[in-house]
Amino acid sequence: MNDWPDRRTGDRSERYGRGSASSQPESARAMPHIQRRPSQPRTPQRPQVPPQSQGYDDRHQDGGYQGGYGNSPEPGYDSGYNTGQVYGSGSGGSDGRGGGRRGGGDGGYVQGRPAPDWRRRIKLGALTLVVVVLAVSISTYFWADSKLKREVDLAKVIERPESGDGTNYLIVGSDSREGMSAEEKKRLRTGSAEGKRTDSMMILHDGSNGPTLISLPRDSNVEIPTFVGSESGKKFQGTGRQVKLNAAYAEDGPELLVRTVEFNTGLHIDHYVEIGFGGFAKIVDAIGGVELDIPKAFKDKKSGADFQAGKQTLNGEQSLAFVRTRYAFAGSDLDRTKNQQKFLAALASQTATPSTIINPFKLYPTMGAGLDTLIVDKDMSLWALGNMFFAMKGVTGGDGTSMNMPISGSTGGNLVWDKAKVKQLVEQLNNDEKVTVKGN
Repeated sequence: MNDWPDRRTGDRSERYGRGSASSQPESARAMPHIQRRPSQPRTPQRPQVPPQSQGYDDRHQDGGYQGGYGNSPEPGYDSGYNTGQVYGSGSGGSDGRGGGRRGGGDGGYVQGRPAPDWRRRIKLGALTLVVVVLAVSISTYFWADSKLKREVDLAKVIERPESGDGTNYLIVGSDSREGMSAEEKKRLRTGSAEGKRTDSMMILHDGSNGPTLISLPRDSNVEIPTFVGSESGKKFQGTGRQVKLNAAYAEDGPELLVRTVEFNTGLHIDHYVEIGFGGFAKIVDAIGGVELDIPKAFKDKKSGADFQAGKQTLNGEQSLAFVRTRYAFAGSDLDRTKNQQKFLAALASQTATPSTIINPFKLYPTMGAGLDTLIVDKDMSLWALGNMFFAMKGVTGGDGTSMNMPISGSTGGNLVWDKAKVKQLVEQLNNDEKVTVKGN
């Protein structure tokens, strides 16, 4: 009779301990053991959640366990199987790298590496761009402002007419060779004369009825009034002398020129702008040339002009020859002033473009070329200079007007202004009205 507990095998005679009759040492004897039923390999399965209309119960109806392990354990049996919870990792599963995955579905993120905040990045990028643009704009403004040569003191001009509506600029192109090498003088055919003279003079009125550009022929017959010397400070009494307009500039510079123009027209000049030969040519080259439509071919040995009819792009040397030519035309100086107006309007239009303004490789050379030789009055701001430039651009478009000062005849080679028309023209400019007066 086997009186061992259930599930044990072996005989009483095989017991070990003292008094054993076995010839084998105790360490070599087989230990009695409990024979367990062979169990099937455990395959973890997710608990199946019944439809929501049914309650979930992990026990069988008779108190057993619905674990899906083949043989149901007895009631109260704990198999030790973890149903999916990872201890110490919070909710959800593991990402396989020791970090818990927060949130559910694909919208979660790995702990310690949050998803990028694109709104914040866009705001920071926009703010950075604004700061950079402001910094560049401010630095460019002060750089350009420092290059202006504010050498003309309009406070020295006496007995000035009252200001009207709008802004009046006296724009002067001089034959100054300042800063030009001997090679440049030869190439541009400027000669080597000492000092400087006016080669062109224009009044630009910028008002609410569109810009108006009025050329003043340098051979215009004018009276030199009483004036105060710009250098000596001495007062020179007017004697009624009649001279060509460019003689006023040659006698005492920009201040006497402004005084003479105001005296003979009655128009108040707000700002003075002058540019020499060298600066003019460099501006054109800096923007890559100026496209111009020349209606008729012409040549001029003195200026070096040699142009065919039709559209063409002029470089700095060609542009200077174009605006200086006078002997190739029947109207001489009057025809030259028309070409000057045409060219300056084209230059302004092709310079004030996005491809130049927002391109630093074109903007800075262009501004540098012009500002290095530009002479202005002491009250001229960079803002006022910019307004003048854009007003020049609008001369040939929209409500813009370009004309010569009305001429009634000539005397001794000097061009005589039509006084009645000049008076009407000045009244319209002072009142900032649409100009209806026609010039030559």
